[in-house]
This record gives sequence, structure tokens and C-alpha cells, in this order.
Amino acid sequence: MVNEAVIETLPRKLIFLNYTISQDANGKKHILFINKIITDGKLKNNTETYLKTGSVGDLKCSQLDKDSVEIKTVIIQNPISKIIEYVNDSLIFESKKIELNRAPLSLRLALHDKTKYITISHIIDSLQNTRPLITTKLD
Repeated sequence: MVNEAVIETLPRKLIFLNYTISQDANGKKHILFINKIITDGKLKNNTETYLKTGSVGDLKCSQLDKDSVEIKTVIIQNPISKIIEYVNDSLIFESKKIELNRAPLSLRLALHDKTKYITISHIIDSLQNTRPLITTKLD
């Protein structure tokens, strides 16, 4: 008779967060929480979804524990600044950067089991300093 060890794995959780981000006339960003969904599952190994380092204007999304200690952080490219490509009158591709007043912001994250808060901050300078925009409590 062969003894087989059964390895219990913790159920993996995903969190889906939906916000609306807007920018006022002074360039100050504001985020409005819409909803959150927590479900079982895991992310596919797609490491290209989020940026490695941020630029001024990008967002930093951090999972925090009960003591507000950072557990995991991802960088999100500025959702208000979009680059569009189009064909001009001479049938040549061009790209143009446009600044939106408002845009949806949807996040899909692997949820750490100790996460109690998710905070989104705005990167305000080249030293990666940030200004908090919103904190979402997960209870």
C-alpha cells in the first residue's frame, strides 16, 4: 500500500476593481469607486499587463495589510493620457497624444490573503513620489 500525501493549497483569489478617474482643469486627478468583485481563481502568467516602473502621471496600485504595510504593488499606465494612431490625409500613419477628462479604470489583481486595503496613488515626480488618490477597504 502506498501512502499519498495530500497537499492542501490555499484557494487563490482574484479581485476586480472598477473606478472612474477624472482630471480637473488644474490637472489634479480624482478617482471614484464603482465596485469590487472578489472571486476564486488565479491570473495567467502574463507579466506584461503592468509596467515595471512608472512615469510621472502613472498610477501606483498597492495591496496593504491590516497595518497599512505594503504587500504588493503594480504600476498602471496613465489611463487619462491616450496615444491614438490614425491615417492622415496623405495616407501616412501618425500618432497623437490626447488627454481625456474622464476614463474608466478597471483592475484585475491576484489578491494576497493578508490584503485588507488597496490604495491607488498618482506618481507625481521622477523620484516615484506619489500622492494618494483613493483607498478601498476590502471588508
